[in-house]
Order: sequence, then structure tokens, then C-alpha cells
Amino acid sequence: MTIETIYNYQYLTNKLATSGQPTEEELVCIAHSGYDIVINLGLADTDYAVKNEALFFAEQGINYIHIPVLFDQPEHNDFIQFTEIMERYKKQKIFIHCAANKRVSVFIALYRIKKLGWLEEKALIELHQIWEPNKVWQSFMKLISL
Repeated sequence: MTIETIYNYQYLTNKLATSGQPTEEELVCIAHSGYDIVINLGLADTDYAVKNEALFFAEQGINYIHIPVLFDQPEHNDFIQFTEIMERYKKQKIFIHCAANKRVSVFIALYRIKKLGWLEEKALIELHQIWEPNKVWQSFMKLISL
């Protein structure tokens, strides 16, 4: 098992990777891959969530940040909080996940557009490798892009 086996894993840069929900065994792969920060945009009280994920990373000396984003109702404040965290830790190695890498792929694309000045066309390439956002997420993207 390697980090690349995590559901919808994407290596974006030498300091940033994303995925869907890792299994307990895959959490170990993340920890052994040198990540300083793990951000979880998924919900902790679901069947897919790994119990005690925060504790696992704390025991490994990895900063764990949880921003629970409701899939059917993402909020502007979720993105603001995400952006602040990304800016605060941008020099560190960050791993970000949610249930299927859908929330994360949208947040990363929007972050690249809004904070890093990427052209929308380029920022959406990796997002579209994961999914085509539904109406809820298309509306959210339009709201953030204004």
C-alpha cells in the first residue's frame, strides 16, 4: 500500500496532495510521506470517516485541521477559513482530504484562482479529473469567484 492508492489521490506539487477519505492504513502512508499538515474537509460523524483521525495525526506530530464542509451546503465561511489556513501554512507540506476529493478539488481550484492568481482554465484542470461539479457546487464556485 502506498499513498497513491488512496481514493482519488492527486499529487499537485511537492508541497501539496489531495485525496478522498484515507483508510486507517492509508493514514500511516500519509504520516510516513512527510506531511506537516493534514486538512480534512469531510465530516467526522459519517460511516466513511476514520474514528480518531485527529488523535492519530497528533500522535505523529502532524498538525490536523478539520473544517467540516457540508457537501450539499458549502458555505463562504468554510472557504475563507480554508484560505486562511492555506496562507498560514503555505511553506509547509500539506495533505488535504474529504470523502471523495470533490470538496477539496473545488476549494483548491478556487484558492488557486483567488489567492494565487491562476487562470480559471488552468485551475480547473485537476478538478475536472475528479468530477464535474453539480449545481450546488457550481453555484458555490460562482459565489466565491465574484
